[in-house]
Amino acid sequence: MVTSILVRAAAMLGGGREDLRIRDGEIASRGSLTPERGETVIDADGLVALPGLVDLHTHLREPGFEASETVLTGTRAAAAGGFTAVHAMANTSPVADTAGVVEQVARLGDEHGYATVRPIGAVTVGLAGERLAEIGAMARSRAAVRVFSDDGLCVADPLLMRRALEYVATFGGVIAQHAQEPRLTEGAQMNEGALSGELGLAGWPAVAEEAIIARDVLLAEHVGARLHICHVSTAGSVDIVRWAKARGISVTAEVTPHHLLLTEELARGYDARFKVNPPLRRDEDVHALRAALADGTIDIVATDHAPHPSEAKECAWAEAAFGMVGLESALSVVQHTMIESGMLDWADIARVLSEAPASIGRLDGYDAPLAIGAPAHVTLVDPTAARTWSTSDLRGRSSNTPFAGRVLPGRVMATIHAGALTVSDGEVVDAAELGTKEGD
Repeated sequence: MVTSILVRAAAMLGGGREDLRIRDGEIASRGSLTPERGETVIDADGLVALPGLVDLHTHLREPGFEASETVLTGTRAAAAGGFTAVHAMANTSPVADTAGVVEQVARLGDEHGYATVRPIGAVTVGLAGERLAEIGAMARSRAAVRVFSDDGLCVADPLLMRRALEYVATFGGVIAQHAQEPRLTEGAQMNEGALSGELGLAGWPAVAEEAIIARDVLLAEHVGARLHICHVSTAGSVDIVRWAKARGISVTAEVTPHHLLLTEELARGYDARFKVNPPLRRDEDVHALRAALADGTIDIVATDHAPHPSEAKECAWAEAAFGMVGLESALSVVQHTMIESGMLDWADIARVLSEAPASIGRLDGYDAPLAIGAPAHVTLVDPTAARTWSTSDLRGRSSNTPFAGRVLPGRVMATIHAGALTVSDGEVVDAAELGTKEGD
């Protein structure tokens, strides 16, 4: 296994080009360096060096739904997208609501080696919304869970939500809320508006998201806890989060790449690749989300990578599953929507796709990215590359991407996780070369 890598002439976020030497899993030195005998050399001329990307919202599906994804295939997809750490949502089977299940997920991530896998624990037993899960046991387990979510379902009971916030406040954890008032979204299929009426699809009103966010920021203020809002999708939600932050409430928020780019108009063709929870919204919402990410109201980009087998998407819209894959395409979509528009620069990308999500998730090793002595989590991207996106660009088990046929900029040329190359020359390395377990 390679223990020393020299990255030559990479464009650094602080300006200028530098060489990086990576040895024994750490950044050993920076500057103008000479290759050493036996060292792997990466020519990074023209490439941007980013800290390894961190996703706070990934569905790896294992255990229980391995037909859609596994920890191995999901972390391969993560590596292809430049991610060195992912937080795995709890809606598995069995649900990740006990110390045993979260430890299993973390162990599988360690065995495969493509990315650090931090499990997210369920807030309620079985995601049923009736009683709190073993939050303390998961926090004290070897997985050291710090993020808890019933994502896919909302913690709709206000008393349960209050108790969960009070509990995680005792150890610095955070509740990541899927903001969806269930009674307001019964049978909902797409964004509520003139288009949903025209298409004959049950509407999903913006207020169903906004009402839960408004309730929960006030609960978080009341008990003095950290709250994170998953996949913010409406202009009204942005306004509430902005108000809460101005008030001093400890709330953070995420936006997905697809909500930064795609709109409800894509539902016209009844193509279930575009069916997602929360739904694609209006053009006005997309622009509000971009502005909120640029001004810091929205803290991070998170993929909500949600793989499904083909039969769950290649069917009538009403019967199709909600969700899209997004790990491989996330960086390109953010480059397209935020950098090419001039709203963010590459240093901002490092913040919203690496440093801030790591901070929210209390993930060690990302507070001093690319500093000498820091863990060697590095992503090298070619910002000048462009390609027409297709399913052949995917490295996970499922192919339900909404971006097929779109020209997207940028390409991840190398991903280095804890000093090991997981992507080399734009391709995911073999498990045998990585030196970890290959079982699928």
